[in-house]
Amino acid sequence: MNNKISVVALIALITVGCNQEKNIEFSSESFTEKELSICKNSKCPEVTINYVEVFGDDEVSEKINKKIKNFIFTSLLMGEDTIPTAKSIQEAATGFIEVYNADKAQFPDMAGEYFAEISVNEIFTSKEHLCFEMRQYLFTGGAHGYGTTSFLNIDPKTGEELTSKELFKNKEDFTAFAEKKFRGQQKIAKDQSINENGFWFENDEFYLPESVGFTQDSLIFVYNQYDIASYADGPIELKIAMKEAEPFLSID
Repeated sequence: MNNKISVVALIALITVGCNQEKNIEFSSESFTEKELSICKNSKCPEVTINYVEVFGDDEVSEKINKKIKNFIFTSLLMGEDTIPTAKSIQEAATGFIEVYNADKAQFPDMAGEYFAEISVNEIFTSKEHLCFEMRQYLFTGGAHGYGTTSFLNIDPKTGEELTSKELFKNKEDFTAFAEKKFRGQQKIAKDQSINENGFWFENDEFYLPESVGFTQDSLIFVYNQYDIASYADGPIELKIAMKEAEPFLSID
């Protein structure tokens, strides 16, 4: 009897262990406006979305996929809305197109057609850390479109977003180090204002963008247009070699 109990207990432990070690995997997905019924018999703005879907551990995958899709839904928001209500990419894209159709009906001489390009890709994967690069570029009238690049860092065991406190041992120390790298890249002397080259850092104090990207070789920070400089200056990128950044990191 005791032997039977021991065997059952051993099987249970193996099963639990296997469940805990489910690997996260990725599937490349894509979507365009051509998939929408609203565009079957009429010309629609171009909507191109390339993204990854996560699967493996159901609970963790659901959390990560929700964050990815929320980025896509938010990117397609138009007007004064700030919180997406769409339940699917199709619904979000339909909303974007319906706004364009309404604007076009109101302003038939409107120059240019709206379009949206959105992408989400995994750029770093380890047992402790997933990093996704998220890009969006929209044209909704005016002189030019506007795009952004941001990053999403995830704990693959829980599906929760990793905070700065979880990524860095001391964010202030790392920011001071990053400022030296930024000044070197932009050729700004230590005794000069951080805004010497026409940057727009508030209160003349250096700060990092809200998100950081991780690759095998480096950390990536992207200041999007208008973050610290004019649109004409384009995105400003700061890369720091992983070997230099490692002493400041809390994760491997």
